[in-house]
Amino acid sequence: MEIKKENRKWLDDLQLNHPLVIAGPCSAETEEQIMAVANELKNSDVSVFRAGIWKPRTRPGGFEGVGAIGLPWLQKAKAATGLLIATEVATAEHVKLALQHDVDILWIGARTTVNPFAVQEIADVLQNTDKIVLLKNPVNPDLSLWIGGLERLYNAGIKKLGMIHRGFSTYDKSKYRNNPEWQIAIDLQNKFPDLVLICDPSHITGKRDMIQEVSQQALDLNFDGLMIETHCTPDEAWSDAAQQVTPDTLKQMFVDLKVRKTSDETDDYHKRISKLRTQIDEFDEKLLEILGKRMKVADQIGLLKKEKNVAILQNNRWNEILGKMILDGEEKGLSEEFVLKIFKAIHQESINHQEKVYK
Repeated sequence: MEIKKENRKWLDDLQLNHPLVIAGPCSAETEEQIMAVANELKNSDVSVFRAGIWKPRTRPGGFEGVGAIGLPWLQKAKAATGLLIATEVATAEHVKLALQHDVDILWIGARTTVNPFAVQEIADVLQNTDKIVLLKNPVNPDLSLWIGGLERLYNAGIKKLGMIHRGFSTYDKSKYRNNPEWQIAIDLQNKFPDLVLICDPSHITGKRDMIQEVSQQALDLNFDGLMIETHCTPDEAWSDAAQQVTPDTLKQMFVDLKVRKTSDETDDYHKRISKLRTQIDEFDEKLLEILGKRMKVADQIGLLKKEKNVAILQNNRWNEILGKMILDGEEKGLSEEFVLKIFKAIHQESINHQEKVYK
């Protein structure tokens, strides 16, 4: 699969002088609510009006969307504002109904992306469509699964493609609703540099007061756009109330957000960035050298444990090290989240080395 610049032509055709903004309520609730939000957004940086028609919920009993009766509401909003309209589809029937109501952009949600059968079913219905199709990352942090969904859409002849980064579920406690795991999105960018990549800070944060911070991080990483849930009275929303902002808040956000250049062509910038990157390269080499030496010590520990018939995992020792490293990291300006990730990875590699010794 080769993603070409033609696959992002749909974004270029919008002729925007700012990042793409997709905004609107988490769920379509009533026709009045849809029209109120759309009219608030029509003279802003928003280019696409979004609303959930079908809402997959984690557990039964919650509001699962108004269903197909909401699609004419989106059409009416488009006619009144000129905004493109977008909604989530999870089944072939959803796709058929969305196409019948001329929805411009269809996105596939995280819960659907994890199921290759479901993605293929949607791709089959969309075969050779001229609609814009966006694929959210799967719930779990699996780049291959995300790319697999993209391949299914691409192989179905869908030319107008894009990906939505909405964060990943994690068992560990986090300040985010879904951990951003930015490196996964960066790996996707590196693999497909011409692919449109949009960030969904609403689902990453789950909290409206964190949306601007994460939006800025996405723009700093050269994302093409943002999808932000917006509601006139968010505290009264029928779903995901905590992560929706008001139209006025959204408009102010785009006054405050800084759009970064992809580079700077001055000699001063290139000289200084080259010098700093050389320093980074040197530190990275030293890090690998130290880690290699550390793992040799782990091998020796494994041999000693095998000789004395001692279990590999020593929880007390591990917890002691982790607590100390978190404190030491804070003194060196490193976040607890970063230190945990680093030392969990190092600890797992140490266990892997010791397990090889045991075999």
